[in-house]
Amino acid sequence: MYYDLVVHVDDNDPGRLNFAFNNVANYKAGLPGEEFRVVMVANGPAVRLFTRDNAELAARGAGLMAEGLSIRLCNNALKSFNVSPADLWEGCEVVPAGVVEIVKLQREGFAYLRP
Repeated sequence: MYYDLVVHVDDNDPGRLNFAFNNVANYKAGLPGEEFRVVMVANGPAVRLFTRDNAELAARGAGLMAEGLSIRLCNNALKSFNVSPADLWEGCEVVPAGVVEIVKLQREGFAYLRP
């Protein structure tokens, strides 16, 4: 059985991102011994949250990335909101289009969650 999960974040709301991080941590804790992938895709104004200016969020994200979370940010949104890839947290991946990335992951069998 597959337990791969894509978590979609599109709001510029630190509380919402922390809630999404909680979902990721709880998901991981709920599947002991299982192999799975968790990918967080951020688009729209949410990409602003993934800059080095947000130190607390960055620290929490780094911890989850160390445990296997992949964070992918929409390049279209980065351009729209004038966020430079150089300002992003270490380990974040930039993808051409967030919505396309979500569809690709769903076609690979990932379940979808938008907290």
